Amino acid sequence: MNIIEEHRTEVRVGINKYSVEVAALPGEDQSTLSTRVAVIIGAAGPEGETVAEGRIEVDAGAAPTLGTVLADTLLSFAGISNPSRRRPGNRPAQQGRPWSDELDAELERLWQEGESVEDIAAQFERTPGGIRARLPRVGCDPEKPGAYLPVPPSRRPEVPGGDED
Repeated sequence: MNIIEEHRTEVRVGINKYSVEVAALPGEDQSTLSTRVAVIIGAAGPEGETVAEGRIEVDAGAAPTLGTVLADTLLSFAGISNPSRRRPGNRPAQQGRPWSDELDAELERLWQEGESVEDIAAQFERTPGGIRARLPRVGCDPEKPGAYLPVPPSRRPEVPGGDED
């Protein structure tokens, strides 16, 4: 097998040395890269004896997905979670979920009763930032507890005879 390009990683874990090689396979005319790559996995014990070996050939475009699947599967099998794929912190249960008319009405009512952003966030199982962002959508001023936003001039009803100066 002719190899056009190769990447190799080796790591020692305990007494074994593990290696992963990814090689771009040559194309039909042997001078160009094909659209396939070979992934060769091996492990050697302390005396150089083979303790693991395997080979997978995939389309080059599938290599990143294969890497993610292998990493996630091996970490899961070992009982290790992949922290880079988790959201940081404890996420509120309703964060990112759509708001209903009923929830909007309840939000407005609680704000007008003087509830704090933090208390409302806990009740709705959302973040304080999410509550502050939603308040203007129901007409409430997020800077003034219990207050509505002023009606902008473009939305105020016309007063008869109000333009006479």
